[in-house]
Amino acid sequence: MTSLSQHNLSLPHCNSYYAASLNQQLGFSSLEGELRADVCVVGAGFTGISTALTLAERGYSVVVLEQHRVGWGASGRNGGQLLGGISGDAKLLKAAGPSYEEMILTMGFRGHEIIEQRVQKYGIKCDLKHGSMEVAFKARQLRELEDYLEMLAKYGLADQSKMVTAADMPTVLATEAYIGGMINNRNGHLHPLNLCVGEAKAAADLGVKIFESTEVLDIQHGDKPVVITASGRVIADSVVLAGNAYLKLEQKKLGGLIFPAGSYLIATEPLTEAEAQALNPKDMAVCDVNTVLDYYRLSADRRMIFGGRCNYSGRAPRSIRATMEPRMLEIFPQLRGKSIDFEWGGDIGIVVNRVPMLGRVDKNIFYAMGYCGHGINVSHLAGEIMADAVAGTFERMDVFEKVRHIPLPLGRQFGSQMLALGMLYYRLKDVLT
Repeated sequence: MTSLSQHNLSLPHCNSYYAASLNQQLGFSSLEGELRADVCVVGAGFTGISTALTLAERGYSVVVLEQHRVGWGASGRNGGQLLGGISGDAKLLKAAGPSYEEMILTMGFRGHEIIEQRVQKYGIKCDLKHGSMEVAFKARQLRELEDYLEMLAKYGLADQSKMVTAADMPTVLATEAYIGGMINNRNGHLHPLNLCVGEAKAAADLGVKIFESTEVLDIQHGDKPVVITASGRVIADSVVLAGNAYLKLEQKKLGGLIFPAGSYLIATEPLTEAEAQALNPKDMAVCDVNTVLDYYRLSADRRMIFGGRCNYSGRAPRSIRATMEPRMLEIFPQLRGKSIDFEWGGDIGIVVNRVPMLGRVDKNIFYAMGYCGHGINVSHLAGEIMADAVAGTFERMDVFEKVRHIPLPLGRQFGSQMLALGMLYYRLKDVLT
């Protein structure tokens, strides 16, 4: 059993570009009274909603409990980059063994397939577009991208990818910041909040009961776990914990393993079609390969959405714009003078060894979190793995449970400070090597 002593009131979506351009308002009531279900999911971000939708498609009765709103956390605030791969995949492969290499690489793109199928099946309008590029500042980084491309090719996953040399960079991005990179047209970008809300509607239409403004205070373990809130409870056969950076339940098992890292974004005024075409003619999602990275893309209405510079200390910047705009102008000085219409941020879940955490607290209580910046893709993979676990199939979950996660001591706040020091080392390594 685990419990929380404080109850937090539900909060609205942050003042982001995504909230301002949300294409449907759903609105779910808070839980009152007792319900029974096959599965209770805690958290209505991508992991929770994807798990619930997968289960509903398979015939399960599902209840989802969300402390705030559907997509309130990182799922509705992120950079909108649909990128393949699993964070920490090298460590995952080392723990699992070489025979799992193809499975791990294939899992790294499974989330793409799930999203693409759902966008088509349920008619979700989320501006999904294919095309991404990882860019390099240094020769070492370029070699790492070449090695990754070779690994993808080994298993037939590189047919939509290619390297770009320094000479060809002007044809893909109007910046002199990089010496080359790798384009992957299997990846892409989208409006994350519209995707999450669209999936929630699809789940609700299939019978999933979603409750907002409903914080889980306690989970009683047993053959039929009981999930307790301030004004109700859910009795279920299985429970899935999908709170990611905001989850504070089950601290005996999960405490000190995941830390919130702040990531921040700005969005400019809409650019003209000519301006957008000049900056990013292939309309790709772009990220560099530094550990502390920048990422950016154009929205459907041609705004430059620029983010990154993760803050691992737990302290948000006084001004997101003052933090992010100078970096954007280093990459694209052409944007000087453009107004910044939106600035926002939020927490992503970071695991010290960078490998996502998927596993079991108990025989019928599961968790998935800690995607370390690959959340759109991997959260959908995780939803499928959670649904498999509910049904008693653990093949893919077992791969993640082979990784040993060591908690940092003395609580989340002190752990965040240690993590910040560690990330400073990697930041210096990005600059100096």
